Amino acid sequence: MGLSLIARRIRGRGAAALAIALAAAVAVGCAPVQQAAGPAAAPATDSFGTPADPAAVQQGGTLVMALSAEPDMLDPTQSRSLYSRYVFQTMCEKLYDLDQNTRIVPQLATALPTISPDGLTVTIPLREGVRFADGTPMDAQAVVTTFQRNLTMAGSGRKSELGPITSVEAQGASSVVLHLSAPFAPLTSALADRAGMIMSPAALQQLGDKFGTAPVCVGPFKFEKRVAQNSIDVVRDPNYYDAAKVHLDRITYRIITDASIRAANLQSGDAQVADTLSTQDVPALRTAAGIQVLQSNSLGYQGITFNVGNVSGLGNPVGDVGTPLSRDPRVRRAFELAVDRQGLVQAVFGGLYTPTCSPISPDTEFTSDAAQACPPHDPAAARALLQEAGVPVPYKITMIATNTPDVLRLAQALQATVADGGFDLQIQPVEYSALLDQQDRGDFEMLQLGWSGRIDPDNNITNYLSTDGGQNVAGYSDAALDALLTRARTSTDQAERVRLYGEAVTAIHAADPIVYLYRIRNFTGVTAKVSGVQVFPDGVVRLAFAGLTR
Repeated sequence: MGLSLIARRIRGRGAAALAIALAAAVAVGCAPVQQAAGPAAAPATDSFGTPADPAAVQQGGTLVMALSAEPDMLDPTQSRSLYSRYVFQTMCEKLYDLDQNTRIVPQLATALPTISPDGLTVTIPLREGVRFADGTPMDAQAVVTTFQRNLTMAGSGRKSELGPITSVEAQGASSVVLHLSAPFAPLTSALADRAGMIMSPAALQQLGDKFGTAPVCVGPFKFEKRVAQNSIDVVRDPNYYDAAKVHLDRITYRIITDASIRAANLQSGDAQVADTLSTQDVPALRTAAGIQVLQSNSLGYQGITFNVGNVSGLGNPVGDVGTPLSRDPRVRRAFELAVDRQGLVQAVFGGLYTPTCSPISPDTEFTSDAAQACPPHDPAAARALLQEAGVPVPYKITMIATNTPDVLRLAQALQATVADGGFDLQIQPVEYSALLDQQDRGDFEMLQLGWSGRIDPDNNITNYLSTDGGQNVAGYSDAALDALLTRARTSTDQAERVRLYGEAVTAIHAADPIVYLYRIRNFTGVTAKVSGVQVFPDGVVRLAFAGLTR
């Protein structure tokens, strides 16, 4: 299908809010997608940003970041969104972090874990003399308390990330020992994200499951206030163990969901940082005076999730949704064959993003030919599968998607391209937070959402597609895939893990509970008024040690 035809279909469908035309897209033919890799609009050059030079920044002041979506709950145990990770970066340090080369480095720990020869005992040394924002000590017992909460709290998004941990014990004040029932290769990677954020036991005892309303962790900044759907403020924490590196007094995260308005705030100086720049704005911002566009490849993906068995909400037993889409993998396979990934990224994102069919980044050591295999764009085969499945053609399906301009452009382009494959795609735009609630309840047929990605494939797959995965909103359950993922996460042989994850991707394509579409590039705008902002491939905008430029 030509992009001009996609644009005409978009103009002819939907409400005015959805009529964000692709008419400006170059009218070229959509080449079939045979492989995940597609031509980029321009050579992709990483620009992560550089640390602040203390001599070049002011002491004090407020930095304003225009945030593209409202974070969900600011509770490391329950949080699910990338946007909460932005805020956590300034106020909730982890046992480990990632550097710009995506290597795991110590943060609240002092060294990488020591692992026993059988892989069943993991010892983590901790920084000494560290205090939470409430002044209480961050010691081994506090780490134990955090782990116990992550492993046992109802609705924990961290339990499946932590794998087969059977117990956690403090060894003195500055060492923690984890006992496992089986080796668990992704553990350190998980501890470089929310599972490794240590929470104040005093605040946990006081607030319980309301911890996210007034979170207390270790960080350069501490939580001050939140105005729903408007802003989040953090202020410098005098208790921080490395306070000399902190230059700002305050950071305000201002929720601005419209990318064009974020770009305008950046250009006017009302915001000094803006995340998730629209690919429509990137070319102009790259040449704008006083603005730098940071960019990096993403470890994650954007995709389509089908409701296969989520009948009673996330974390509850799966059941029969009762639709051909949920019951018959041929219908889901037909949808994947109907998707023209290359056409989508060219029409909607100007070729600045990359088509993908995999949850495994090609930039990691876990990639393989099997992991990057991609079904072709084949509308005729899609229609044939629908007829074989005995469903009406066109087959009507409804997709929920966030109501931001870029996502709505994507949704309409998707609507147009899958029509040739026999699908009548209806678009239901919702607020980001409402989408998270709907997916958790199982109140959807299909949804468009992404994942910012982790360096270990286990963190990109198991949590979403294993039967007991903490974020398995699809309600997908397959004993064979569960067994494959368990073998991959408990193996300590790198070559075997690469092979097993390739097999896992093959199995995912056979059932298609998730259809992977493309990988973004992390585009973040920064004005010359601020120095020291960095964005690595994990997608997290790092503001904690930035400062206003002298």
